[in-house]
Amino acid sequence: MTFLKAADDHRLPRIASIQNAYNLVNRTFEIGLSEIVQREEVSLLGYSPLGQGYLTGKYEGGALPPGSRKTLFNRLGRYEKGNGPKAISAYVALARKHGLDPAQMAIAFVVSRQFVTSTIIGATTLEQLKTDIAAADLKIADNLLEDINRIHLDYSNPCP
Repeated sequence: MTFLKAADDHRLPRIASIQNAYNLVNRTFEIGLSEIVQREEVSLLGYSPLGQGYLTGKYEGGALPPGSRKTLFNRLGRYEKGNGPKAISAYVALARKHGLDPAQMAIAFVVSRQFVTSTIIGATTLEQLKTDIAAADLKIADNLLEDINRIHLDYSNPCP
């Protein structure tokens, strides 16, 4: 807000976008910043919509897929603390209950938010990239959003 005010006062270019983490297990952006970006017409480029791969379900049950970030770097602890694993498992199960790919549901949720202009995806394989891109065709139905919000109430922002 200070930068935007200074830009306006001095007739300088305004901030066009910001890049913050935003995903099913880290919705802290909704607490204040979403209102600011909407009122000030600043776009959010949400990054980590898959929670560093956890929201794909590939780490469920302690799995360590070869070539995955966790296997290669073992530095993804924020998703393994507190209620993080419970929340992640709940979202993965919810996607499967609705017949959806967990990765696609996670991405589709992020891009469905009014304050998100785009999301930043990452893929290691062509198959992952195809899955991520196909999420653009998925619309979050009202009943799915209700289920997502129920989980969010049970496990609010466990991985900020």
